[in-house]
Amino acid sequence: MTNRRRFLAISAAAFAFPGFGAAQPVYTWEGVALGARATLRLAHPDAPAISAPVAAEISRLEDIFSLFRADSALSQLNRTGTLQAPPFELLECLSLAGAVHVASDGRFDPTIQPLWKSYAEASAQGALPEAQTLELARALTGWTNVNLDTDEIAMRPGMMLTLNGIAQGYIADRVADMLSAEGLTNILINTGEFRALGQHPNGGAWPVKLAAGGEVPLVARALATSAPLGTTFDTDAQVGHILDPRTGSPIPQNWREISVSANSAALADALSTTACLFETRAEIENCLAQFQGVRLEAAASV
Repeated sequence: MTNRRRFLAISAAAFAFPGFGAAQPVYTWEGVALGARATLRLAHPDAPAISAPVAAEISRLEDIFSLFRADSALSQLNRTGTLQAPPFELLECLSLAGAVHVASDGRFDPTIQPLWKSYAEASAQGALPEAQTLELARALTGWTNVNLDTDEIAMRPGMMLTLNGIAQGYIADRVADMLSAEGLTNILINTGEFRALGQHPNGGAWPVKLAAGGEVPLVARALATSAPLGTTFDTDAQVGHILDPRTGSPIPQNWREISVSANSAALADALSTTACLFETRAEIENCLAQFQGVRLEAAASV
Protein backbone atom coordinates (compact mmCIF):
# COMPACT_ATOMS: atom_id res chain seq x y z
CA MET A 1 0.00 0.00 0.00
CA THR A 2 1.43 3.38 -0.96
CA ASN A 3 0.91 6.51 1.10
CA ARG A 4 1.03 10.24 0.58
CA ARG A 5 3.44 11.49 3.26
CA ARG A 6 1.72 13.36 6.05
CA PHE A 7 3.66 15.39 8.58
CA LEU A 8 3.42 18.31 10.95
CA ALA A 9 5.61 21.35 10.37
CA ILE A 10 5.21 24.60 12.26
CA SER A 11 7.42 27.48 11.21
CA ALA A 12 7.73 31.07 12.31
CA ALA A 13 10.24 33.71 11.24
CA ALA A 14 12.20 35.53 13.90
CA PHE A 15 10.94 38.95 12.89
CA ALA A 16 7.38 37.85 13.60
CA PHE A 17 8.19 38.53 17.22
CA PRO A 18 8.68 42.17 18.29
CA GLY A 19 12.01 42.95 19.85
CA PHE A 20 14.03 40.14 18.29
CA GLY A 21 16.27 40.26 15.28
CA ALA A 22 15.99 38.18 12.14
CA ALA A 23 19.15 36.22 13.04
CA GLN A 24 17.35 34.22 15.75
CA PRO A 25 18.29 30.54 15.24
CA VAL A 26 15.57 28.03 14.41
CA TYR A 27 14.71 25.49 17.11
CA THR A 28 13.50 22.11 15.82
CA TRP A 29 11.51 19.41 17.60
CA GLU A 30 10.79 16.08 15.91
CA GLY A 31 8.39 13.33 16.92
CA VAL A 32 5.39 11.34 15.69
CA ALA A 33 1.76 12.38 15.27
CA LEU A 34 -1.00 10.04 14.11
CA GLY A 35 1.54 7.54 12.80
CA ALA A 36 3.58 10.04 10.77
CA ARG A 37 6.69 12.14 11.30
CA ALA A 38 5.99 15.44 13.07
CA THR A 39 8.21 18.51 13.07
CA LEU A 40 7.94 21.87 14.81
CA ARG A 41 10.24 24.72 13.80
CA LEU A 42 10.24 28.00 15.67
CA ALA A 43 12.63 30.93 15.38
CA HIS A 44 12.02 32.45 18.81
CA PRO A 45 14.18 32.88 21.93
CA ASP A 46 11.65 30.88 23.99
CA ALA A 47 11.17 28.19 21.32
CA PRO A 48 11.99 25.18 23.57
CA ALA A 49 9.58 26.38 26.24
CA ILE A 50 6.88 27.00 23.61
CA SER A 51 7.49 23.73 21.75
CA ALA A 52 7.35 21.48 24.82
CA PRO A 53 3.66 22.05 25.66
CA VAL A 54 2.73 21.89 21.95
CA ALA A 55 4.46 18.51 21.66
CA ALA A 56 2.71 17.37 24.82
CA GLU A 57 -0.64 18.48 23.38
CA ILE A 58 -0.03 16.56 20.16
CA SER A 59 0.74 13.45 22.20
CA ARG A 60 -2.37 13.99 24.35
CA LEU A 61 -4.54 14.27 21.24
CA GLU A 62 -2.94 11.11 19.85
CA ASP A 63 -4.12 9.40 23.04
CA ILE A 64 -7.62 10.34 21.93
CA PHE A 65 -7.67 9.99 18.12
CA SER A 66 -4.90 7.59 17.11
CA LEU A 67 -5.60 4.17 15.62
CA PHE A 68 -1.87 3.45 16.11
CA ARG A 69 -2.13 3.53 19.92
CA ALA A 70 -3.96 0.55 21.38
CA ASP A 71 -4.92 2.48 24.51
CA SER A 72 -6.24 5.60 22.75
CA ALA A 73 -9.85 6.61 23.40
CA LEU A 74 -10.74 5.81 19.78
CA SER A 75 -9.06 2.39 19.93
CA GLN A 76 -10.89 1.58 23.15
CA LEU A 77 -14.20 2.59 21.57
CA ASN A 78 -13.51 0.43 18.53
CA ARG A 79 -12.53 -2.51 20.69
CA THR A 80 -15.58 -2.52 22.98
CA GLY A 81 -18.24 -0.54 21.14
CA THR A 82 -18.71 1.84 24.07
CA LEU A 83 -16.70 4.56 25.77
CA GLN A 84 -17.71 5.98 29.12
CA ALA A 85 -17.05 9.66 29.87
CA PRO A 86 -15.55 10.32 26.41
CA PRO A 87 -13.04 13.16 26.06
CA PHE A 88 -14.54 16.47 24.96
CA GLU A 89 -12.22 16.58 21.95
CA LEU A 90 -13.53 13.23 20.68
CA LEU A 91 -17.13 14.37 21.06
CA GLU A 92 -16.36 17.67 19.33
CA CYS A 93 -14.60 15.99 16.41
CA LEU A 94 -17.36 13.39 16.00
CA SER A 95 -20.05 16.07 16.18
CA LEU A 96 -18.37 17.95 13.34
CA ALA A 97 -18.07 14.69 11.41
CA GLY A 98 -21.80 14.17 11.92
CA ALA A 99 -22.58 17.61 10.52
CA VAL A 100 -20.52 16.89 7.41
CA HIS A 101 -22.22 13.49 7.13
CA VAL A 102 -25.62 15.19 6.97
CA ALA A 103 -24.49 17.93 4.57
CA SER A 104 -22.98 15.36 2.21
CA ASP A 105 -26.00 13.03 2.20
CA GLY A 106 -23.97 10.33 3.92
CA ARG A 107 -20.83 10.51 1.80
CA PHE A 108 -18.65 11.38 4.81
CA ASP A 109 -18.94 8.57 7.35
CA PRO A 110 -16.38 7.75 10.08
CA THR A 111 -17.86 4.23 10.41
CA ILE A 112 -16.07 3.05 7.24
CA GLN A 113 -13.12 1.76 9.29
CA PRO A 114 -14.17 -1.94 8.89
CA LEU A 115 -14.16 -1.43 5.12
CA TRP A 116 -10.84 0.42 5.18
CA LYS A 117 -9.37 -2.31 7.37
CA SER A 118 -10.53 -4.97 4.91
CA TYR A 119 -8.80 -3.21 2.03
CA ALA A 120 -5.64 -2.56 4.04
CA GLU A 121 -5.33 -6.18 5.23
CA ALA A 122 -5.87 -7.55 1.73
CA SER A 123 -3.40 -5.01 0.32
CA ALA A 124 -0.75 -6.25 2.74
CA GLN A 125 -1.13 -9.65 1.05
CA GLY A 126 -0.90 -8.13 -2.42
CA ALA A 127 -4.61 -8.58 -3.13
CA LEU A 128 -8.00 -6.88 -2.90
CA PRO A 129 -10.67 -8.02 -0.42
CA GLU A 130 -13.17 -10.66 -1.49
CA ALA A 131 -16.80 -9.71 -2.03
CA GLN A 132 -17.95 -11.64 1.05
CA THR A 133 -15.41 -9.84 3.24
CA LEU A 134 -16.63 -6.47 1.99
CA GLU A 135 -20.26 -7.45 2.50
CA LEU A 136 -19.57 -8.32 6.14
CA ALA A 137 -17.60 -5.11 6.65
CA ARG A 138 -20.28 -2.97 5.05
CA ALA A 139 -22.86 -4.46 7.41
CA LEU A 140 -20.84 -2.92 10.25
CA THR A 141 -21.10 0.64 8.89
CA GLY A 142 -23.73 3.34 9.33
CA TRP A 143 -23.45 6.66 11.14
CA THR A 144 -27.03 6.40 12.45
CA ASN A 145 -25.85 3.48 14.61
CA VAL A 146 -23.47 5.73 16.56
CA ASN A 147 -24.90 7.44 19.67
CA LEU A 148 -23.02 10.46 21.01
CA ASP A 149 -23.54 11.69 24.55
CA THR A 150 -21.39 13.43 27.13
CA ASP A 151 -21.70 10.36 29.36
CA GLU A 152 -21.10 7.71 26.71
CA ILE A 153 -20.39 7.00 23.07
CA ALA A 154 -21.97 3.75 21.94
CA MET A 155 -22.29 1.83 18.69
CA ARG A 156 -23.22 -1.67 17.55
CA PRO A 157 -20.71 -4.44 18.38
CA GLY A 158 -18.13 -4.88 15.65
CA MET A 159 -18.40 -1.32 14.38
CA MET A 160 -15.23 0.79 14.21
CA LEU A 161 -14.59 4.47 13.60
CA THR A 162 -11.79 6.29 11.83
CA LEU A 163 -11.11 10.02 12.08
CA ASN A 164 -8.30 10.05 9.52
CA GLY A 165 -10.33 12.41 7.34
CA ILE A 166 -10.67 15.06 10.03
CA ALA A 167 -8.29 14.52 12.98
CA GLN A 168 -5.18 15.96 11.28
CA GLY A 169 -7.07 19.19 10.71
CA TYR A 170 -8.43 19.16 14.25
CA ILE A 171 -4.90 18.86 15.66
CA ALA A 172 -3.77 21.77 13.47
CA ASP A 173 -6.59 23.87 14.94
CA ARG A 174 -5.63 22.98 18.51
CA VAL A 175 -1.96 23.75 17.92
CA ALA A 176 -2.94 27.07 16.32
CA ASP A 177 -5.04 27.95 19.36
CA MET A 178 -2.12 27.19 21.70
CA LEU A 179 0.37 29.27 19.71
CA SER A 180 -2.10 32.12 19.36
CA ALA A 181 -2.61 32.12 23.13
CA GLU A 182 1.16 32.58 23.46
CA GLY A 183 0.89 35.71 21.33
CA LEU A 184 2.57 34.16 18.28
CA THR A 185 1.50 35.35 14.83
CA ASN A 186 2.52 34.89 11.20
CA ILE A 187 2.81 31.12 11.47
CA LEU A 188 1.99 28.33 9.02
CA ILE A 189 1.03 24.97 10.53
CA ASN A 190 1.10 21.85 8.37
CA THR A 191 -0.38 18.54 9.51
CA GLY A 192 -1.01 17.42 5.97
CA GLU A 193 -3.64 20.17 6.13
CA PHE A 194 -2.58 23.82 6.45
CA ARG A 195 -3.59 26.39 9.05
CA ALA A 196 -2.23 29.93 8.77
CA LEU A 197 -2.07 32.21 11.78
CA GLY A 198 -1.89 35.71 10.35
CA GLN A 199 0.07 36.35 7.18
CA HIS A 200 3.54 35.57 5.86
CA PRO A 201 6.25 37.33 7.91
CA ASN A 202 7.41 39.11 4.73
CA GLY A 203 3.91 40.51 4.31
CA GLY A 204 0.99 39.24 2.27
CA ALA A 205 -0.33 35.70 2.12
CA TRP A 206 1.40 32.37 2.68
CA PRO A 207 1.79 30.91 -0.85
CA VAL A 208 0.67 27.28 -0.52
CA LYS A 209 1.50 25.31 -3.66
CA LEU A 210 -0.81 22.53 -4.83
CA ALA A 211 0.54 19.23 -6.15
CA ALA A 212 -1.86 19.40 -9.10
CA GLY A 213 -0.52 22.84 -9.99
CA GLY A 214 -1.34 26.35 -8.94
CA GLU A 215 -1.09 28.13 -5.62
CA VAL A 216 -3.53 29.20 -2.90
CA PRO A 217 -2.77 32.42 -0.94
CA LEU A 218 -3.51 31.76 2.72
CA VAL A 219 -4.04 34.41 5.41
CA ALA A 220 -5.64 33.55 8.78
CA ARG A 221 -7.29 30.57 7.16
CA ALA A 222 -7.04 26.80 6.72
CA LEU A 223 -6.55 24.74 3.58
CA ALA A 224 -6.95 20.99 3.06
CA THR A 225 -6.27 18.92 -0.04
CA SER A 226 -7.47 15.40 -0.78
CA ALA A 227 -6.27 13.15 -3.59
CA PRO A 228 -8.23 9.92 -4.17
CA LEU A 229 -5.05 8.17 -5.28
CA GLY A 230 -2.89 9.74 -2.58
CA THR A 231 -3.00 6.37 -0.83
CA THR A 232 -3.74 3.23 -2.83
CA PHE A 233 -4.46 -0.42 -2.06
CA ASP A 234 -3.06 -2.07 -5.20
CA THR A 235 0.32 -2.48 -6.85
CA ASP A 236 -0.82 -0.46 -9.88
CA ALA A 237 -1.84 2.45 -7.58
CA GLN A 238 -5.31 2.66 -9.12
CA VAL A 239 -7.52 1.58 -6.19
CA GLY A 240 -7.76 4.65 -4.00
CA HIS A 241 -8.20 5.01 -0.26
CA ILE A 242 -11.32 7.20 -0.22
CA LEU A 243 -14.22 4.77 0.13
CA ASP A 244 -17.88 5.43 -0.60
CA PRO A 245 -19.82 4.29 2.50
CA ARG A 246 -22.93 3.85 0.36
CA THR A 247 -21.30 1.18 -1.82
CA GLY A 248 -18.33 -0.01 0.22
CA SER A 249 -16.04 0.54 -2.76
CA PRO A 250 -13.32 3.06 -3.62
CA ILE A 251 -14.79 6.08 -5.35
CA PRO A 252 -14.71 6.44 -9.15
CA GLN A 253 -11.69 8.37 -10.37
CA ASN A 254 -13.43 11.63 -11.19
CA TRP A 255 -10.95 13.86 -9.37
CA ARG A 256 -7.19 13.98 -9.21
CA GLU A 257 -7.06 16.46 -6.32
CA ILE A 258 -9.49 18.77 -4.52
CA SER A 259 -8.56 21.67 -2.21
CA VAL A 260 -10.96 23.37 0.20
CA SER A 261 -10.33 26.35 2.48
CA ALA A 262 -12.21 27.26 5.66
CA ASN A 263 -11.76 29.05 8.95
CA SER A 264 -11.18 25.64 10.58
CA ALA A 265 -8.62 23.08 9.43
CA ALA A 266 -10.81 20.26 10.76
CA LEU A 267 -13.73 21.40 8.61
CA ALA A 268 -11.51 21.93 5.56
CA ASP A 269 -10.03 18.46 6.10
CA ALA A 270 -13.44 16.74 6.26
CA LEU A 271 -14.90 18.67 3.34
CA SER A 272 -11.95 18.12 1.00
CA THR A 273 -12.31 14.38 1.57
CA THR A 274 -16.07 14.57 1.12
CA ALA A 275 -15.78 16.60 -2.08
CA CYS A 276 -13.99 13.71 -3.78
CA LEU A 277 -17.17 11.63 -3.50
CA PHE A 278 -19.23 14.01 -5.64
CA GLU A 279 -19.40 13.67 -9.40
CA THR A 280 -19.66 17.33 -10.37
CA ARG A 281 -18.25 20.67 -9.24
CA ALA A 282 -21.81 21.98 -8.78
CA GLU A 283 -22.56 19.19 -6.28
CA ILE A 284 -19.40 20.03 -4.37
CA GLU A 285 -20.31 23.72 -4.25
CA ASN A 286 -23.82 22.90 -2.96
CA CYS A 287 -22.35 20.84 -0.11
CA LEU A 288 -19.77 23.46 0.85
CA ALA A 289 -22.40 26.22 0.81
CA GLN A 290 -23.98 24.66 3.89
CA PHE A 291 -20.98 25.81 5.95
CA GLN A 292 -20.10 29.46 6.53
CA GLY A 293 -16.86 30.77 5.07
CA VAL A 294 -15.92 27.64 3.10
CA ARG A 295 -14.47 27.88 -0.42
CA LEU A 296 -13.60 25.39 -3.12
CA GLU A 297 -10.11 26.52 -4.04
CA ALA A 298 -9.27 23.92 -6.69
CA ALA A 299 -10.78 20.81 -8.25
CA ALA A 300 -8.49 19.02 -10.67
CA SER A 301 -10.38 16.41 -12.66
CA VAL A 302 -8.81 13.24 -14.00
